[in-house]
Amino acid sequence: MSVSVEGMEDAAPPNADRELVDAVLANAPGAFERLVREFQGLCWHIINRMVRHPEDARELCQETFLRVHRQLHQYRHESALKSWIGRVAYSIALRYLEKQHIATVDIGAESGDDDLSPLDTIDDSFDLEEACADEQIHKRLHAAIQALPPVQRMLVSLYHLEEISISEIAEITGLAAGTIKSHLFRTRLQLRQVLETRLGVTA
Repeated sequence: MSVSVEGMEDAAPPNADRELVDAVLANAPGAFERLVREFQGLCWHIINRMVRHPEDARELCQETFLRVHRQLHQYRHESALKSWIGRVAYSIALRYLEKQHIATVDIGAESGDDDLSPLDTIDDSFDLEEACADEQIHKRLHAAIQALPPVQRMLVSLYHLEEISISEIAEITGLAAGTIKSHLFRTRLQLRQVLETRLGVTA
């Protein structure tokens, strides 16, 4: 099975999820290939952002869909199929990083948002999307994102660049919404500081 790594496809709506799953489980011709086409972009984005090695990421994407094929009968439609498959990809990427003894998060951010004051959780007004519009800033920002620990790199990319909601990210990662918000808040501060230091940008 060959998994393409082209851009992210639009995920199927929930009613189509059930039809697609039923078709795959019934071994309908072309059904599993359609599932791969619809969700390969999501899997690639999650895994490649965390792993950063394209060849390893491709192998892990292959492993993701093999596991999806084996375990699809366990899917109970309690979440969107997109989130369920994303969770498989995320768990496979985490296992890879653990085997490589690579720290997945910044230790200072593992505490969640319990130590943030109400003022800290207010949007810090750093617009990541707007910053990406400037070519010079975009290059610096991309480099800064690449330097983040794997989980934070993936979270900021899913939320700000792929525009996936906090609730969807929580379903994919199993992290609490508050923990995700804390990671995003701290990461935005870190990225803003990088831009201010290297480019003299006041975000």
